[in-house]
Amino acid sequence: MENQSEQTPKKNSNVIYFLIVVILALLGTDVYLYMKKNTSDEKIVYQNDEKTRLQTELDSLEAQVEQVNAGKTKLSAEMQAKNDSLKAKIQVLRVELAKGKLTAAELDKAQEDVKQLRYFVTKYTADIEELKQQNATLTTERDTLKTNLSAVSEKANTLSQQATTLQKQNQDLSTKVQIASALKIGNANVVAYKVKGSGKEVDVSRASPAKRIKINFTVASNAVAEKGSHDIYVRIIDPTGNLIAGSGGTFSSDGQDLQYTYKTSIDFKDDGSGYTIEWENPNPFQKGAYTVLLYADGYTMGKTSLTLK
Repeated sequence: MENQSEQTPKKNSNVIYFLIVVILALLGTDVYLYMKKNTSDEKIVYQNDEKTRLQTELDSLEAQVEQVNAGKTKLSAEMQAKNDSLKAKIQVLRVELAKGKLTAAELDKAQEDVKQLRYFVTKYTADIEELKQQNATLTTERDTLKTNLSAVSEKANTLSQQATTLQKQNQDLSTKVQIASALKIGNANVVAYKVKGSGKEVDVSRASPAKRIKINFTVASNAVAEKGSHDIYVRIIDPTGNLIAGSGGTFSSDGQDLQYTYKTSIDFKDDGSGYTIEWENPNPFQKGAYTVLLYADGYTMGKTSLTLK
């Protein structure tokens, strides 16, 4: 009886110990589950915050790309390919971040992708800015070249105008020299005559016996005229106003082509010498006034006249 009484308290003590162990185990499990839950919640919050940060950074990078392209800089094929590639990468990352929950590995990959994308966007931005500077430099050089070209063109036009003016002045001067150097008549007269059987010449004033005329003249002193032989062209106009044509030859005088009656030459010495030109009329002379015009060196020398009864 006494042994049974001693065994009962010992059994009760074991039960109590067992219950204490169970309770401690349950408490430990609760604490473990609580800590695990808190850690999981913190991890979910961290992942959500990181996704939001990465999405915000994608927005910033995309805005950076759009801003650098807003300048409407003409892109090369290579730069356009980079631009398209960056936009495509941003879109892919947006799709990845738009998923529900990301694993730690997926989040790490997204972070690394955004990091690389940030590098490429920064480099792309720098390349675009360099391209803009190059374009600005080329534009400045082009404008400078256009300005210089305009200045050179204007100077060339001015020089051309000056050259034209100088050429005209030279032509005018040359014309003046030609005019000044042309021979001019000092004094002149015309007489008609006939030749007797004895060969003697007799001056006549009537048309019927006249066979020839003599044009007597002197040349005005001219220091700039060329000394030596000068061609003399004679034009004789009959009383009816018609030219008495000679051989049918022509010459140029005062800018016109004229037909002459007779051509000869004189030796000009600028010494006041007198000259005589004789011309025989192949047709009978008519009553009336004959006009005799002399030309030399491309200009009119002078004129005189003869009236026959």
